[in-house]
Amino acid sequence: MSLDTHEDVLTARELYRFYRAGEEETLALRGVSLKVRRGETVAVVGPSGAGKSTLLACLAGLDEPSGGEVRVDGVRISHRPETERARLRARHIGVLLQTRNLLPHLSVRDNVRLPQRARGRGAPVPAGELLARVGLAARAHALPRQLSGGELARAGLAVALANAPAVLLADEPTGELDGETEQLVLSMLRERAAEGCAVLIVTHSPEAVRIADRVITLTDGKAADVRRQDRKEAHDAAG
Repeated sequence: MSLDTHEDVLTARELYRFYRAGEEETLALRGVSLKVRRGETVAVVGPSGAGKSTLLACLAGLDEPSGGEVRVDGVRISHRPETERARLRARHIGVLLQTRNLLPHLSVRDNVRLPQRARGRGAPVPAGELLARVGLAARAHALPRQLSGGELARAGLAVALANAPAVLLADEPTGELDGETEQLVLSMLRERAAEGCAVLIVTHSPEAVRIADRVITLTDGKAADVRRQDRKEAHDAAG
């Protein structure tokens, strides 16, 4: 079956996110709309405090937008109970967080198996095979505290890919990595996109911007889609 790379897998429409602390109100997202197609890699850049991590949390169903909606594979994930959002996330979304996504008391292999069990339809790729892809076959039984920084990044990526997601969301996936490990992680993200996944990366990395098909700049909670002729400006914003 041929892959329709023009299909929008992730869509967000007019997302708003308010935070209140006493009488103070912060508007983190101001009507953000975006689409990511199957097989596309999109980088989201912008200064610190622009709302990038808030946007990713809303797209992943980890946080609820105050207004607007998010759809994944045509299914609305926003404005549902947390249990329903978690179920949809397990089936459709892989998330790689800046703080990593490993449970400290589980081995690397068991961390990969956990989202596969949550998916509930059998493991699309055996945990051992997935760890071999990221170069961690020999570390399958190690605990997260026994891994180096580069190994933690690769293990987190394996967890994000464990359920063969239609959408992969990554928050600063290369922020603290050396150049070689950064290239490995970015290469795997591109490979996943080539297999049909919609990939969105929140990043400050010029290298991540370089491998993206499209760049979205977030400033003061508002999004602007950067076209190819404007990629140098986006590259500078990321750096």
